Amino acid sequence: MKNNVLLGAILCLISAVSWGAMFPVANHAFNYIDPFYFTLFRYGSVTIILVVWLLWKEGKQAFRFEGKGWYLWFFGTMAFTVYNLLIFWGQDLLGNPGTMIASIMESLMPMISILIAWLFIRQRPHAFTMFCVFIGFVGASLVVTKGDLGGFLSASNAIIPSLLIFIAVVGWVVYTMGGSRFSNDGWSALRYSTLSCLLGTATAAIVVLGVTMTGYVAVPTAETIIITSPHIAFMVIFPGVIALVGWNYGVSVITPLNGLLFLNFVPVTTLVIQVWQGASITAYDYIGTIFIIMSLLSNNIYSRLQQKRLEPKEKFKGRLQET
Repeated sequence: MKNNVLLGAILCLISAVSWGAMFPVANHAFNYIDPFYFTLFRYGSVTIILVVWLLWKEGKQAFRFEGKGWYLWFFGTMAFTVYNLLIFWGQDLLGNPGTMIASIMESLMPMISILIAWLFIRQRPHAFTMFCVFIGFVGASLVVTKGDLGGFLSASNAIIPSLLIFIAVVGWVVYTMGGSRFSNDGWSALRYSTLSCLLGTATAAIVVLGVTMTGYVAVPTAETIIITSPHIAFMVIFPGVIALVGWNYGVSVITPLNGLLFLNFVPVTTLVIQVWQGASITAYDYIGTIFIIMSLLSNNIYSRLQQKRLEPKEKFKGRLQET
């Protein structure tokens, strides 16, 4: 059991660091390739690997939709079309600042999931949790606006890309929340990841084809593919296969509450890589990152205290039911 917990923690750490590193890697790749084909090549490769893996581990029967085809397509589209295309498109439109903005938005996923649960499931969060959500969004705002909210609102070329990134992150949150529907039915993390990735990437391919036909992007040349192959290889192996399946497995072992702590490494990893690359980092990037990390840590600690308070009550209720 201890070995499983250790493995789960390591996989969550690798996933978070990989997600933090993928934005600087993608930013460098965008000097040669557009985000649409970059994403398509990345998840086209991931899909092939996952299909072979699932076939080897669970057999042909694992590819049956069991009446859940539309749900798989919807959640897959949220993750592998909405999230993957929009987050890199928005990052590319913003240029170098988009790298840190995309990373910060990624780390806001726990906060966004709280708001979605409140709006659609009527699961009202505690007042302290809402305070943490507010602090998290203040931190994100500092990074996005660089402390100049008026200038940001007057710059339409920054608002639209930032909105694309935010919509993308919401898409991944919806995908993650949808995974519980399948895990409760006994589906493995690998099966859900593979079938949703297959359907979502197929949808993304149709979108990329449509964008290509409009002339907005062009099919990359062989030279471009060769130049960006190291970037794509990294994106396939770490933020792709390992992060996708590893995170789902890790969270199932160490619990979502513990898993969320590792998301602190997403903006930190991005920040460290950007400093190492010599990119221009403002004080607002540092302060905003600290705000988000503190909000995640504070809410996590608060949630743990709430669980400890409820445990005696649940045990007492259980004894009453037994008698």
